[in-house]
Amino acid sequence: MIFVGGLPFPSESSSSPQPQQGLDILQALLDHPFLESASSTFKAIPERKFSVPQESESERRWVYLFQREYATVDPAYVDFVGTDEATTCMGLAIRNPETGMTSVAHLDSPEVVDTGLSQMLSLLVQHNKDMELDVHLVGGFEDVSPNHGNCNTRSENQAKLDGYSFPLAAKIVETLCKRRERFHIRTLCILRHNTRRDPEGNAYPVFNGFMVSTSTGSIIPASFNETSRCPDEIVRRIRVSASYEDSRWEGRLLETYETQTDLFKIAPCHWSLHQWHNAWSLQNYSDSEILLKCSTSPSAEAPDFVKNLRRVWDYLIEYPDWRETFPMKQPRVFERTAEGGWKAKRC
Repeated sequence: MIFVGGLPFPSESSSSPQPQQGLDILQALLDHPFLESASSTFKAIPERKFSVPQESESERRWVYLFQREYATVDPAYVDFVGTDEATTCMGLAIRNPETGMTSVAHLDSPEVVDTGLSQMLSLLVQHNKDMELDVHLVGGFEDVSPNHGNCNTRSENQAKLDGYSFPLAAKIVETLCKRRERFHIRTLCILRHNTRRDPEGNAYPVFNGFMVSTSTGSIIPASFNETSRCPDEIVRRIRVSASYEDSRWEGRLLETYETQTDLFKIAPCHWSLHQWHNAWSLQNYSDSEILLKCSTSPSAEAPDFVKNLRRVWDYLIEYPDWRETFPMKQPRVFERTAEGGWKAKRC
């Protein structure tokens, strides 16, 4: 169940005889004055660039999420939680305002939304399905040209569904609408609200990431770098791609962070000889060729997109046997340091 501005959405007085579908709900939300104003307010906030040496002593405990990962964090252990690198993906934050417990996910496909949302809510609501929850959705952009396709044979909605961002956003809002929990949407900086265009009309996302303060619930645009996308950046990136070939993770978000213990536990994942060969092959391509082959939005990726891919391929080439990374098939465990960072936990 969705609420906007304190009121149920769609309104109980809606005259539509049929249940609204995701794309209809999405369009109505994008047009809602409250959410249009909230998006403008969000976009007026300067993006904060998170780098570990720059963080203050009062904001040193963070949790970062990569693509297809999620985490639910307790404000007793974590000051802020966030994600970035979302172009056609979207970041979803759900917070229990009574406890401060906050769950963030980096959603990359409509296929992970149903189960993924249940994973996120498992520690937020527990047995209280009538819990009031704050929701923020940031990311995705108009990745389909307004002139895409033949206008004489294709409807506007059909053209939108050819992109990546629109189907994902439609699935998210439709799922929120159908569930019993009360979702108060506070921020909806997605699609046209998160799109800027250059003089040639090419579209780019305004923001690729955000962070949520667990103590206040406030959300700001954010970007991270190699020092703050941790722990175990490269292995977690590999795990994302490996999960597509692992039936255990089909339709699910990747679990990396343990809420009750404030530990990162990177479960073993297998990479095959096929992936090793791919790494060798792809390293020989130019940066522009890699963008075209490996991105859903080649013109909109961050400057370090190709660099990060090459770092992953270097690791796969150096460690072709996944068992070197996960000895005895055990997870890689990281605990928080006194300074708020992360270090490998000794057995």
